[in-house]
Amino acid sequence: MAPRSEPENVRVVTTNRKAYHDYSIEETYEAGIVLRGSEIKSIRAGRVNLRDGYAQIRNGELWLIDVHISPYSQASTHEGYDPSRPRKLLMHRYQINRLARDQKKKGYTIVPLRMYLKGKWAKVELGLGKGRRLYDKRRAIAERESQRRMERALAKQQRRRR
Repeated sequence: MAPRSEPENVRVVTTNRKAYHDYSIEETYEAGIVLRGSEIKSIRAGRVNLRDGYAQIRNGELWLIDVHISPYSQASTHEGYDPSRPRKLLMHRYQINRLARDQKKKGYTIVPLRMYLKGKWAKVELGLGKGRRLYDKRRAIAERESQRRMERALAKQQRRRR
C-alpha cells in the first residue's frame, strides 16, 4: 500500500500492520470512539495496541473489542480500570447497516487499521477485510520481495547512467 498523505490536523497514533498481513482489506471507514476518563491522554501518549482488536456489531451498535489502551500513569483512578474493555464506536446508521450486511458474508471481519487524532478527537480507521490463508500470505510476501528487487535493480541502473 502506498503511504497516505495526511491532512495537517491528523496525527497517526498507531497502526495495525498485522491486519494488512492477515487480511485483504476491501473497504475502509472512519469511526469516532467513546472514551472514559483519562483514556484520551493515554491515546495522545501513544499507549495503544490494536494488534488483536476487532469490531463487532451488537444490537445495532458498533463496538471495538480487545483494543488495549494502557492506563494513564498520572491518573488517580486506576482501580477497576480495564484496558481492554469494549468501546463503543460512533458511525452513521447507514454505515453500520452496510458493515453488518458485508460482515455476514463468509470470511469477512472488521479490523482496526489505525488510530489517529483528528483535531481534538480520537478516531479509528476500520477496514472490512477477508481473512487470508497461509498460502495467500506467502504469495503476498513473495510479491513484495520481487517488487523490492525490481525497484533496487532500477535504482542501481539509474545510478550507473549518471
